[in-house]
Amino acid sequence: SELIKPYLGSKYTLTEVPKSLIFPMSKHSGPVNEIQWCPVREQSHMLLSASMDKTVKVWDAVDTGCCLKTYSCHSCAVRAARWSSCGRRILSGGFDSMLHLTDVETGKQIFSSKNEFRISALKFHPTESNIFICGGFSPEVKAWDIRTSKMLRMYKAAVQQTLDILFLPEGREFLTSTDAVSRDSADRTVIAWDFQSAAKISNQIFHERYTCPSLTLHPKESMFVAQTNGNYMALFSAQRPYRINKKKRYEGHKVEGFAVGCEFSPDGTLLVTGSSDGKVFFYNYHTARIIRTLSAHKEACVSAIFHPVLPSLLATCDWAGEIKIWQ
Repeated sequence: SELIKPYLGSKYTLTEVPKSLIFPMSKHSGPVNEIQWCPVREQSHMLLSASMDKTVKVWDAVDTGCCLKTYSCHSCAVRAARWSSCGRRILSGGFDSMLHLTDVETGKQIFSSKNEFRISALKFHPTESNIFICGGFSPEVKAWDIRTSKMLRMYKAAVQQTLDILFLPEGREFLTSTDAVSRDSADRTVIAWDFQSAAKISNQIFHERYTCPSLTLHPKESMFVAQTNGNYMALFSAQRPYRINKKKRYEGHKVEGFAVGCEFSPDGTLLVTGSSDGKVFFYNYHTARIIRTLSAHKEACVSAIFHPVLPSLLATCDWAGEIKIWQ
């Protein structure tokens, strides 16, 4: 993309809050569950989307707003999809219990595997690009190696479902958020794991009685945020014992049972989240104050993500199947 080229050699400048809509893109016939910019900087004009309409799509979301490719390898809703670190493959998992690794160019499956459970979360290892973790409607989370198409190890928790997975820096540890919340206890809501040994490091991280539909890591500081179904985001240390910051709560948006994602801007100054009322909320990371809200969608906005290279470009998606690009 000619628009991205001038930014490739330079340092990322301060993130501006986007004000205007550039591209409304609506080719999905069902809710969009997840969007992700291509991690290869030179190819970061491409945006990936996974939808309840059983498809995964790749868009040119910087220059034209057009859909470049549609992949229809799943027979049920696609709940999770991720770019590989090289940008040439897409990993996807769905309610058909299938895992697919698809070649972006040819659309062919490099690897496919039937799982014992419906998949709702996928994450590639941050330093070992052939390894990913998969979770869903099961007490088990699995690590896979795409070179051998085999499962490496299993992580077992006394829960029903994994909602999200977050690798901590270097990938030696990772977190899972789960549906384990009862009236008398909130242990196991967020669990920390040792990646190599599969041992549980801690299940006493979050004590509020809310599930956390998504987790996100700060790009520069050793902190992470958990989106909660209590209509606020909680801030934690990414170092053991993963203490919560009781002085900061990012609140004002609504979650209400949707898997609403949250993310930091690449410079770490802003925290952005969707909201079940269709708005996007921008918070100052340091003060936890709302800087601005954007009336982005008519239906629940489940994801809002900043572009990795262009300083104020934002992609949002909603429960009506729409994706929008803002600047």
